[in-house]
Amino acid sequence: MSKGRLEAFSDGVIAVIITIMVLEMKPPPSPSAAALVSAAPAFLTYLLSFVFVGIYWNNHHHLLHAVHHITGSILWANLHLLFWLSLAPFVTAWMGQNHLSPVPVAAYGGVLLCAAVAYFVLTRVLLSAHGKDSKLAKALGNDFKGKVSMFIYAAAIPLAFVHPLLSCLLYVLVAIMWLVPDRRIEKVLTEA
Repeated sequence: MSKGRLEAFSDGVIAVIITIMVLEMKPPPSPSAAALVSAAPAFLTYLLSFVFVGIYWNNHHHLLHAVHHITGSILWANLHLLFWLSLAPFVTAWMGQNHLSPVPVAAYGGVLLCAAVAYFVLTRVLLSAHGKDSKLAKALGNDFKGKVSMFIYAAAIPLAFVHPLLSCLLYVLVAIMWLVPDRRIEKVLTEA
């Protein structure tokens, strides 16, 4: 399989994930401002999930630009990532509909943690296939943000049972960390 086909498949799955998330959002039952305010938790949860899925899509796109060939293990590692991302609509709806209850907030963090681990695994499989001296290896470096993200998610999950809002703020913190553009791959690829 070519990397273009893998990227197209992944893009399609991610587009379906975003579509399902937005379809899970229900409009307020009445045209009042109070009804709109009551829908705020669902909307904010959707917004956060949209940002996370967008971050994964963006990083996945850049990651595949540094890839030269695809192996069977890369396909499985990519599917592993897509599996965890495909659970985003479920935990997004559950957390949004239950107004930051501890179990849905923890489950949301669990999916974020598993997606982060899956992305890390994908990068390790790609590095294994392309070598330690490849442009990909130079671009990824030590993946400090990825490791910090997993640590924050791991801390936020049990925190959800003490203070769910603080857990959500930690999820937002990770999103903000990743919204700052990471130009490592682009920089390495343009250095020819």
